[in-house]
Amino acid sequence: MNEDAFNMSMRKFLKRVGVTSQQEIEKAVRAAADAGSLGAGPVKATVTLQIGEIGLEHVVEGDIELSDEGAS
Repeated sequence: MNEDAFNMSMRKFLKRVGVTSQQEIEKAVRAAADAGSLGAGPVKATVTLQIGEIGLEHVVEGDIELSDEGAS
């Protein structure tokens, strides 16, 4: 395995995941706010990373604050 190629490829993938995930979250939060179905927050988020070829399943859970209250 080429460590440099692996690290570069992984960083590109994670950057794409981060950027596209942020865009989708922002779009969904704005749509919910426009529809009047959004509370004061926070909203709970779950991300599941799966790589079938190596048997990886990693779950990350957290809250996304929608106001300054509770943010740290």
